[in-house]
Amino acid sequence: VSTQSTGLQQSIFNRRIMQAGKDYYAVLKVSKTATPDEIKKAYKKMALKWHPDRNPDNKKVAEEKFKEVAEAYEVLSDPKKREIYDQYGEEGLKAGGGGGGAGPGGFEYRNMNDEQARKIFENLFGMFGGGMGGMGGQRGAQGMGGMQFDDDDFSFFNFGPRQRRKPESTTIRLELSLEELFVGCTKKLKVHIENSPDKTYTVDVKAGWKKGTKIRFPGEGERGGDLVFMIDEKPHPYLKRDGNDLIYSARITLKQALTGFNISFPTLDGQSLKIEVREVVKPGYVKVIPGAGMPISKSPGQRGDLRVSFDIDFPDYLSQEQKTESSKLSKTNHIQLN
Repeated sequence: VSTQSTGLQQSIFNRRIMQAGKDYYAVLKVSKTATPDEIKKAYKKMALKWHPDRNPDNKKVAEEKFKEVAEAYEVLSDPKKREIYDQYGEEGLKAGGGGGGAGPGGFEYRNMNDEQARKIFENLFGMFGGGMGGMGGQRGAQGMGGMQFDDDDFSFFNFGPRQRRKPESTTIRLELSLEELFVGCTKKLKVHIENSPDKTYTVDVKAGWKKGTKIRFPGEGERGGDLVFMIDEKPHPYLKRDGNDLIYSARITLKQALTGFNISFPTLDGQSLKIEVREVVKPGYVKVIPGAGMPISKSPGQRGDLRVSFDIDFPDYLSQEQKTESSKLSKTNHIQLN
């Protein structure tokens, strides 16, 4: 009778402690038959959902949920703890250890704290070196390394090994004339990098390179970052560049605008280009000379266009004779201006 009574009491005790503890399966939203992979996948999803850095407006609740998710994973991912939990529940894990001593399975059960929850998270995701924001991590309040989340939690599950952040590049502006960019050139540049001896770098500038083109020397910059030379263009006295095209503004008289004229245009490679204008030049007119612009670096042998606009110099005064001649223009299609 005594043995039966003791067994009955133990059975009642077991049922009570199972009813009183947390439901770790419900916390991770998995079934009691979930596989280890399913448990791990569920933890990752719930950990991302309740990460404090992702819940700035509800941080206190998120911190507790985050620890609860970690605690559930720690138990269900350990075969021995899971076996005891399945049989005796959460309180069964503690029963015999006073909340921190050795439980029925011969292991130590612990209540999850912020640091332990953070370590579980980092061990699974394998990339974050900062603390857990407002959770009081002792590695600094850098959150999740500035990581941004989207609605697809699973896009963050394959982070791979933790990687160090690459140092910023050291950028030096390389100012070149339009002539140098037209024909191409070679520049030798002496650079001083902190804590390193001066070094000379050779930059081969290709014909047609544009402002903003970057030439990179990996690992040669400050603190092990890249050294980058960025092309800039010096202002030109009479030309402007628009992509692969060159723009030239010619100042002409009213007589030239009406009767035609020739322009001798000095090119960027030291040649002379003769431009004939026989049409009447109206305000806003642009004459396009195909293939007379900048070389196209990505298409050897090809060049942009030269676009010539005109600034017509209107006279301040016309004599009576000039006015008379002007009135005949519609009849003779010619005007003689002195």
